[in-house]
Amino acid sequence: MRFALAILGLVTTMTGCTHAATNTAMTEAVSPIADERQELLDLSRQKWLWMANLDMPQLEALFHPSARFVHMSRTMDRAAELEVIRSGGIHYKQADISAMSVEIIGDTAIVYSQLRLIAVVGGNEVTNPFSATEVYVRQGNQWQLATLAFSRLVGD
Repeated sequence: MRFALAILGLVTTMTGCTHAATNTAMTEAVSPIADERQELLDLSRQKWLWMANLDMPQLEALFHPSARFVHMSRTMDRAAELEVIRSGGIHYKQADISAMSVEIIGDTAIVYSQLRLIAVVGGNEVTNPFSATEVYVRQGNQWQLATLAFSRLVGD
């Protein structure tokens, strides 16, 4: 009887160890995805600061060569967006972000944000509530912005 109880205790201990190892492996498998999601949310927030501070070298590195920017009145390519920021045609002063989420599909990530954007457009300061959709593509070990689209929220 003692022998049977000892075997039962050993089996229970081994099963517990196996289960713990499985949980650790599962946690390690999930963590990189969570880390990647946080990296993208942080990158999106940082982008707004770079735009506000006119940090052109950072924006040039972030914007994919084929990037498109969809504004309320027009769509611009990478060169036009960089020039409108550099020249002050649009000065993104402050983005007050109220909600963010991210979806990752392979080497593509989509960041959804709701924000109140304070900007100077054509010399006039404007404040608009937007839903912003950013599409990032992984290039090697870096994420680059491929699309930034603004949708003005009505009633806010």
